[in-house]
Amino acid sequence: MENDLLKDLKEAVLESISPKTEERAYLKEIAELLIKKIDRIACSMNLKDVSAKLVGSAARNTWISGTHDLDIFIMFPGDASRAELEKKGLIIARMIAEESESFEERYAEHPYINMRYRGFDVDIVPCFRVDSASCIRSAVDRTPFHNEFIKENIQGLEKEVLLLKQFMKGTGVYGSELRTQGFSGYLTELLVIKYGSFENVIRSACDWQPGTYIDLNSHGIMKHKEPLIMVDPTDPKRNVAAALSLDKFCMFIDSCREFVLHPSLDIFFPRAVIQIDDMKLFQKLKSRGTAFIAITFKTPDVVEDVLYPQLYKMEQAVVALLEEHEFKVLNKGSWAGQNTVVLLELISANLPALSKHRGPPVWVHQHAESFKNKYMAAEDVFTFYIENGIYVAEVPRKYPDAYLLLKERLTSCSIGKQVSFAVKDGFKVLRGSEICSIQDPSLKLFLMNWPGI
Repeated sequence: MENDLLKDLKEAVLESISPKTEERAYLKEIAELLIKKIDRIACSMNLKDVSAKLVGSAARNTWISGTHDLDIFIMFPGDASRAELEKKGLIIARMIAEESESFEERYAEHPYINMRYRGFDVDIVPCFRVDSASCIRSAVDRTPFHNEFIKENIQGLEKEVLLLKQFMKGTGVYGSELRTQGFSGYLTELLVIKYGSFENVIRSACDWQPGTYIDLNSHGIMKHKEPLIMVDPTDPKRNVAAALSLDKFCMFIDSCREFVLHPSLDIFFPRAVIQIDDMKLFQKLKSRGTAFIAITFKTPDVVEDVLYPQLYKMEQAVVALLEEHEFKVLNKGSWAGQNTVVLLELISANLPALSKHRGPPVWVHQHAESFKNKYMAAEDVFTFYIENGIYVAEVPRKYPDAYLLLKERLTSCSIGKQVSFAVKDGFKVLRGSEICSIQDPSLKLFLMNWPGI
């Protein structure tokens, strides 16, 4: 990367993504307002040891302009009961949410509130105040420790974090939620702390391999099998990069190599996919010469980190069902809005009416005779012969059409609990142009980003 070009690129990116003074001031005002409200409510409930705390990128000055997200934790004493935390934490959060534009209760390890408040997307999350991240009682308890570690070590590197985050956003690898399986904000910050700058992260990542191991405090005590291991500096047992998939890990490596060779603003801000009408989209899908089948059903009322693992499990189960019946699956993917779509691309959705059923070698006398007698006596066998010393019966294929197979056998697949309930409540199997007729802009974008489209 040429220094002058890189310098100009960084300045241009930072000009676009760095929060302005007014934006920072407004975020601080709203965060402080909510924290004071929570503290007052806790005091009115005689919860003297309960207090609110801002965590996440907003607390660490590593947030990108326009991403108005606030994570506010209601911190209960470490010796409080889980029942008390869930009940009273939710009461406090609901009272705050009454003043919001909209809100919903969500459920992960325990309930919390997500709300829209004066232009911000706010999560109000109860947690336990524990002595160390190795003593957590719920998964979110370690977040305040992450907050303190980053604040102590990130000073002077905030702009480098912004650059790396935008680079990851532009290349589609940012976000640790199970829908994305990419890099979390915390992991991004730790990478900058480790390597010292955006450029150093990019150059170092060019040579990463699966099993790359980073331990800032040299205190890791566990073995991990993930592609990237970043030992949590606040918890030696935990891999911060555990949610990062192999594909997103490799996409990042590939993007870093491309940027080193050809630095460009486009990698930070890729051009938007142009929406096209249903017929043009169908023609693009059709031009691949494959068969597209979609399974649709009402999306279960669960958070994405619960939903998407179940959808991935469903994808695997459906592929296994199709391959069991000799259909070849080329690609698969899931999208969820009000309804969920599991999309499958098959080499063909139709197979011949017959199937070869191979038996034992002729010289395995007892089994061979049993196989021969069974199929020679069957009325629906097309033909029976020996091929390479093995008895072969050509029999009618039970499911020559993948569409019918899925309609009849989908509910027999082993899929996640909530998704299974949703499928059993009712599903549709769509094919061809029927898929493109679903009217949802974000689904259209999902289809436009399908491999090869």
